[in-house]
Amino acid sequence: MLGVRDYESKVGNLLGIHQRFSLSEFMNSLRIKKMELGPIGTNAYLVWEEGGKEAILIDAPPESKEEVIPILERESLLLTEIWLTHGHWDHMAGAAELATSSVSVVGHLADQMLFEKPAVMSTFAIPGMEFQPIAITRWVDEGDTLDLLGRKVSVYHCPGHCPGNVIFFVEAEKVCFVGDVIFAQSVGRADLPGGDFPTLESSIQKKIYTLPEETEILPGHGPNTTVGNERRGNPFVRPD
Repeated sequence: MLGVRDYESKVGNLLGIHQRFSLSEFMNSLRIKKMELGPIGTNAYLVWEEGGKEAILIDAPPESKEEVIPILERESLLLTEIWLTHGHWDHMAGAAELATSSVSVVGHLADQMLFEKPAVMSTFAIPGMEFQPIAITRWVDEGDTLDLLGRKVSVYHCPGHCPGNVIFFVEAEKVCFVGDVIFAQSVGRADLPGGDFPTLESSIQKKIYTLPEETEILPGHGPNTTVGNERRGNPFVRPD
C-alpha cells in the first residue's frame, strides 16, 4: 500500500525557473493530501483549511480509512463530506467505512446502482473483494455548486467512462478533480459497462478543455497535469 503524499506542482517564476511546491503552499491556506490507495492505485484527495476543523474527502478507494483516520486525528479534523466522482468500485469501496451519520456523501444519480449494489462490479474487480453499498445523501448534476470550505465548486457531468462521472472545478484555486475522465496524456476507459468513447470525447472537449488552460487536473489515477498540457498533447482526444 502506498502512503500519503503531498501533491506537488511545478510553478514557474517570472524568469522561467521551475520550483516544486506542495499544493498546500501553492493554494495558501487550503491543504490537499493526495493518497494513492487500493490494489490498483486510485487517487483520493483529503482537503482541509489550515487551522480549520473540517475536512472533505474526494473519492474513497479501498484502504481509505487506514490512511484518512490518522490524518484527521493528527490535524484535529472532523470529516464532514465525501464527494464521489463516480461509482466504480476503486473510487467508492472505502466510503462506507468512513460515512458516519454526520458525513454527507455526494454522487450522481446515473451511478445509483453502482453505489447501492456494488456487487454488480465484481466481474471487473480484484477476485475475492467484497463491497459495501454507500448511501448517497446528496445527488448532484450539471450546473450544481458545492462549497469547498468557503470556495465555490462547480459540478460538471462528464459521462463516457461511466454514466455518472462528475468533475469538481474549484475556480478560485484553478484546480479540478476529474475522477477517471482524463489523465496525464491519457483518458478513462470507455469499454466498461455504461462506457462510450464518443460520449467521453465530447465530455472532455466540452467540459474539460474549456476550463482555463492553467487549471490543475487532479485525476483518479496517475500524476497531475493541466488543461493546457492535455489540450496540446493528449493523443486520445484533441480539442474540438
